[in-house]
Amino acid sequence: MSSWITSLEGTEAGHVAALGLALMAAFLHAVFGALQKGRHDPWMSRGAIDFCYGVMAAPFALFVVPWPEPHMWVIFAGAWAIHVAYKVTQAMTYTRGAYTVVYPVVRGTGPLFTVIGAGVIFGEHFTAGQWFGVAVLLAGIYGLAAYNLRTITLQRETMVAALGLAVVTGLFVALYTTYDAYGIRATADPFTFLAWFFMIDGLGFAPWVALARYRRMDDPPTLGPLMARGMIGGVVAFFSFGAVMLATRLDKVGEAAVLRETSTVFAALIGWLLLGERVGPRRLALMGLIAAGAVIVEMAG
Repeated sequence: MSSWITSLEGTEAGHVAALGLALMAAFLHAVFGALQKGRHDPWMSRGAIDFCYGVMAAPFALFVVPWPEPHMWVIFAGAWAIHVAYKVTQAMTYTRGAYTVVYPVVRGTGPLFTVIGAGVIFGEHFTAGQWFGVAVLLAGIYGLAAYNLRTITLQRETMVAALGLAVVTGLFVALYTTYDAYGIRATADPFTFLAWFFMIDGLGFAPWVALARYRRMDDPPTLGPLMARGMIGGVVAFFSFGAVMLATRLDKVGEAAVLRETSTVFAALIGWLLLGERVGPRRLALMGLIAAGAVIVEMAG
């Protein structure tokens, strides 16, 4: 599998594969966000998910994939620190804002800064048409934010703080996307990066935060359903994060990051169908504008 993946790098087949991987990551990331925002406290959900995917990744990291090269340990340490900051701001965001409000802002803020970072670090540059697509995507994002500020009633008292945190979380999305793309390209076997990342990231922070929070809760969730959600979320995380990271190795980082943000459309449907959140035609149209921007980026490239 590793040899086949690396053989596709820089080829037309690799570009097509990266497109499919990025779109798969978009759908799965919306599912992942709903799992964290859904029935349980976001901190508890994230802790359960991280613990589960860390445990599941450990056998692959230790016994299946090649061990990381010496220089990878510094890269893993940096990735761990960035993802800790991302998880903290993400959980704070989801605690304060409705899923269909904050998720598009989180996921949409990242591409602009990812594209800039990819240009600086990897020498990837967008065409004028692709920058127009980014502008369309951002118009949808911030139009959505403005509309929500004016009309939303759910968690209204914390909406401004939630949107501000969503922007900060989006900046961390850009940072980890660019940094992790560098990491997965720095090792000979891409699955070495993925397996070791999931093990280190999954067991390193969120489970212990969730445990501390669990002990302080007046009405803590039942562990059985929580861990079941964690197992499902862990599997989703493998395929979501793994897919977009492989896409960044096969093709351009900026394009993969932008295409992944079509997840906002899936998020709207999940929030409406599963979480009982009202979307409405105007908010759905703005989310469609975000998706249209991502399509323009791909077509103009």
